[in-house]
Amino acid sequence: MATHPEDQVDPQQPISKNKRFRKDKRECSRGGAWPAAGLHGRRHGPWTAHARMPSFALLAWDTDDIDHWKIDKFTPEDNPHPLTEESSFATLFPKYREQYLRDIWGHVTTALEKHGISATLDLVEGSMTVRTTRKTWDPYMILNARDLIKLLSRSVPFQQAVRILEDGVACDVIKIGNIVRNKERFVKRRQRIIGPNGSTLKALELLTGCFIMVQGNTVSTMGPYKSLKEVRRIVLDCLHNIHPIYHIKELMIKRELAKDPKLANESWDRFLPKFKKKNVKSKKPSASSLPSAASAGLSSTPTATGANATSSSASASARASADAAAQPPKKKQKKTYTPFPPPQQPSKIDLQLESGEYFLKPKEKKAQEDAKREKKQAEKRVQKQAERAKAYVAPVEDAVASKDSQEGKAKKKKKDRDESATGQKRKRSVGDGDGPDA
Repeated sequence: MATHPEDQVDPQQPISKNKRFRKDKRECSRGGAWPAAGLHGRRHGPWTAHARMPSFALLAWDTDDIDHWKIDKFTPEDNPHPLTEESSFATLFPKYREQYLRDIWGHVTTALEKHGISATLDLVEGSMTVRTTRKTWDPYMILNARDLIKLLSRSVPFQQAVRILEDGVACDVIKIGNIVRNKERFVKRRQRIIGPNGSTLKALELLTGCFIMVQGNTVSTMGPYKSLKEVRRIVLDCLHNIHPIYHIKELMIKRELAKDPKLANESWDRFLPKFKKKNVKSKKPSASSLPSAASAGLSSTPTATGANATSSSASASARASADAAAQPPKKKQKKTYTPFPPPQQPSKIDLQLESGEYFLKPKEKKAQEDAKREKKQAEKRVQKQAERAKAYVAPVEDAVASKDSQEGKAKKKKKDRDESATGQKRKRSVGDGDGPDA
């Protein structure tokens, strides 16, 4: 077949490696029409293998001002036909959310009706259901509606949860209930996410651009996809005993580094802080150091006569600590390993069957319980009477104390006798002196 002289291929002309050019070449070689036929008003027949298409004719629409990564907004005009099948999702909600959901359910249905989604609230079963209708034009909107009812069941306010229907907003419900076994430790670490007066939670929301809601055994987050990954990492690290303040410092540094265009293609590892986990074990006092401390306590006791009471108490405590230190530490006896589990303990019903109490009638059981109660009351009564009688028992006097008291009484009598004898002598001497003067 003859070709136009201008369309003959020059052997020195480089062949175009454009994929679209090669694709059109294959199609036209099968007998198809040239894709840009009629551009110059001279190409109306089938394309031949020796013809060449100018590159500007294929890429005339591709300019630098076109954003190839832009995602156009999905509108009802893009999908005028209804969906062929119905899709539905349901989720349960706790009892304490029932009143709130009843109050705001009208706003929920209004927000979903704009996208052709129907919502149902079942207060008997305690569930929320969303499903597509004939008016649904966006097939992905049913997944956003599913996330909406999931967030509402996890105590997220409606004003925040309704943002999930927007493009570019995603959600993540992080389960934290099964990470820490100890309940007190779990509550303490969960409180670290919130911080004093909610300051830590507010800082995380500002740095990540996400809404974070801590409720029970879950943490609900809403925001862009990249930020959701950061929030999940921070929450899980906090439950693994890594404080959120370290991640907050790291996010603040990254925020400043992102402003510098020179560091866009460089690694930021040299700027980020590196925190090492340090487990410093407390040193227990050794047995060799205790006797020296006890001897020091003995030597430092006061020896003044006015501090006899304090010195005796200090020396007694020092002796007790020295005796405790002198005794070797008790070694725990290792139990013999057995691969068999311990025997099962009898249950309450088994014990009743053994004693025969299980087969008693209700009246007999009540009489038996009353008899046991009276028996215990009688024992308690006897104990209390014995305790009250102790107050009226005379204390036993020690032999040493009685001997000291007798010696004291004898000395006092002797002193009184001496004082009376000296008084009589003085009277006699005074009487003898007054006689001659008279």
